[in-house]
Amino acid sequence: MPHDDRDVSVVVPPPAAEPQDTAEGPAASPATPEIEAPALQRVGRDFFAWLMIASFGCSLALMVPLSYSLAVRISDLAPGHEERLGYVTGSAQFAYLVLSPLIGLWSDRTRSRLGRRTPFMIGGALLGTVALVGVALAPSVPLLGLAWVVGMIGWSTAGQAVQNVQADRVPEEQRGRVSALTSVMTQIAPVLGIGLAYGVASSTFLVFLVPGVLGAAMVVLFPLFRPEGDSRALVHTGGVTVRSMVTSYGFNPRRYPDFGWNWLGRFVFFMGLYFNTTFGTFFYAQRLDLPVKEVAGIVAVIGTIGVVAASGGAIGGGLLSDKLGRRKLFTLIGSTVFVAGAVTEAFAHSMPQLIVGAVLMQFAIAVFSAVDQAIVFAILPDRAEAGRYLAVVAFSQKIPSAVAPLIAPFVITVGVGAGGEKNYTVLYLIGAVLALAGGLVVKFKVKSVR
Repeated sequence: MPHDDRDVSVVVPPPAAEPQDTAEGPAASPATPEIEAPALQRVGRDFFAWLMIASFGCSLALMVPLSYSLAVRISDLAPGHEERLGYVTGSAQFAYLVLSPLIGLWSDRTRSRLGRRTPFMIGGALLGTVALVGVALAPSVPLLGLAWVVGMIGWSTAGQAVQNVQADRVPEEQRGRVSALTSVMTQIAPVLGIGLAYGVASSTFLVFLVPGVLGAAMVVLFPLFRPEGDSRALVHTGGVTVRSMVTSYGFNPRRYPDFGWNWLGRFVFFMGLYFNTTFGTFFYAQRLDLPVKEVAGIVAVIGTIGVVAASGGAIGGGLLSDKLGRRKLFTLIGSTVFVAGAVTEAFAHSMPQLIVGAVLMQFAIAVFSAVDQAIVFAILPDRAEAGRYLAVVAFSQKIPSAVAPLIAPFVITVGVGAGGEKNYTVLYLIGAVLALAGGLVVKFKVKSVR
């Protein structure tokens, strides 16, 4: 249950190898309570394995609708009005955006036999699965949108809880590796999930239900086989106040400049990314002159090829950044390669061109995301309040995921007459510029990380 404003101390340590000395982040700001973060220990391979499975499950259930099945439902309920996909996804992202810091604060202060993060993993997965059933059966776009708001809140909560466990348990010398492995899972899951959805495409209900049920099962396996430990013994005083809830939505960028600059760089990069991915299904349908329902097979083929590049990018970037002790160089490499992929996609009108562009973009996203996540863990203002600060970090991705789909429908109509083809070329070029700008901000403004 949620409690006070101040919790201290010892989280049950993972049954892994020997303790390692790690540098902790700066002390909490005066607006937040002082909380002693527990020492970190190296985690073992079994922890990595179950963490990867949980990450895969969250991404499978969340990204298959965003990448494919929501577009199919919109095309069924409102043919010719693809812009409504942007309104549905943007509204859901905005709803979670508003709630996520409070959920993070609640998670940090939860006291239960299962721990702080586990109730949010399990509860979020169950809520998300039920909501997917609602999306599949919704008779209208407004009801579909309402169901997806609930689904987004559920699956995003579960995913954030999985990430909080990483901040709670993984030491600095393993962060590049764990970020790489979980990033690979989030890259692979949508591709395999779309292939799975295509296999049951004859039933709209199964297109949503199968990824949801599989995702929920994978999430639940993580705490079942690697239990977090009882958090009821954690010391706490005081209570959650209005002030603590309000301050949970932000941080002091002057006190934590690296956290602030990295937040801004991520924001700009992900704005470019979501410009170039929100309408992916419709984009491929236009460029290959195919009906929307027939695009799933194409997306699965392109995505499967891209998975190899994404896996290499995430693992290579993560492991090399650990080995070399350099993070920012790899975020810049990721954003630069993204530009090459986005420009290729912008002018592509054939399958080979689309494959090249998609592979470059998937490689770039994997490199940037894996290494920047390691940067985030290194510069958290207070690791003991990881739930709250990672929710703030999530703003840098969730705001673009909410705003970009609302802006993109206007961008794709630039220079388009009534009934003309949507202008995806401009959309992809704008995305390229934003992604590069984000990488440059991280590379040249974050100072405490090499």
